[in-house]
Amino acid sequence: MKTPVEGQTAGRPASVAALLSGSGKTGFDQLKIVTLLFIVIFVIYSLVLPGFFSLGNLLTLMRTVAVLGILGLGMAIVVIGRGIDLSMIASLAVPSALVLMLASKGYGVAPALAAGLLMAVAIGALNGVLVAYAEIPSLFTTLAVGIGVAGIGQIGLFDYEIVSWPAQLDVIAWIGRGSILGIPYSVLAFAVVAVLVGIFLNRTRPGMFVYASGDNPGATRLTGISLRPVLVMQYIIASCVAFFAGMVLAASSASMDTRIFNLTWIYDVILVVVLGGIGLSGGRGGVVNVIIGTLLIGTIMNGLTIMNVSFEMQNLVRGLVLLLAVLADSIINPRNEETSQQGDI
Repeated sequence: MKTPVEGQTAGRPASVAALLSGSGKTGFDQLKIVTLLFIVIFVIYSLVLPGFFSLGNLLTLMRTVAVLGILGLGMAIVVIGRGIDLSMIASLAVPSALVLMLASKGYGVAPALAAGLLMAVAIGALNGVLVAYAEIPSLFTTLAVGIGVAGIGQIGLFDYEIVSWPAQLDVIAWIGRGSILGIPYSVLAFAVVAVLVGIFLNRTRPGMFVYASGDNPGATRLTGISLRPVLVMQYIIASCVAFFAGMVLAASSASMDTRIFNLTWIYDVILVVVLGGIGLSGGRGGVVNVIIGTLLIGTIMNGLTIMNVSFEMQNLVRGLVLLLAVLADSIINPRNEETSQQGDI
């Protein structure tokens, strides 16, 4: 008889082939549908939109969605563990802005980066402890922590809401600027994080525990696995991934706007995760789902931009796509009684 972890390990997406072959609970693979939809939209845009299938536009598309994809990978770890992290944009903006500020004041690159990383770890640990030990639903915990962290940054930590990239950090500016063989470094950063998250989820024991805790937390407890440290670990990793995304964004834009928390970006992060097929009920999905979801939403938005559709209308499209994705997720991955009792997402 397999333990929950072993059973989940056998059912989890260990490879792209396994994902594409379909391993859903209902045999209805959302990833296949989303992949087909992405191909159809990409082909239509290439045929009808002048300039869409140009190398320059495709590179722009990839560069635009790279940071969103990195955030999606961090969010995926939490969602697979049956949670959600609404504080990721605050974890992106405030710790990276702290690095920029400390470096500009002459504290050195390494100490500034260490301070930003420690802040990101602290944010993730706070989320994890409140969710795991105080048993506050992740939706409310991460929302409150995100608002609090953003508020701390805006009311006293920084002199200005927009923190400029200092010359002292130019030695690491390559993470968001330039390219190698025509591929932007930000896209390569997305690829590197995707590989690392994929290894973590598919090749390490803590990654197996994340799947097991999301798939069947009750049965996982019976095997003797302590779920609370696993939950704390998920939020710490997600916060650190968001911090890295913030550094890539700050390097590419030469600044960090701490007001970014007030935008609707967190909804885009949830959108790429759910749209790609990572069920909100936990325990399923992986890196490939995030990549496909990111490419699909990036392609849709890029096409709308070429068609000169207004920003407000693009937000409407995002909202409709997110609503459809959540509805599809509720049908394909129905929530069980335990999820409802937890009051989780």
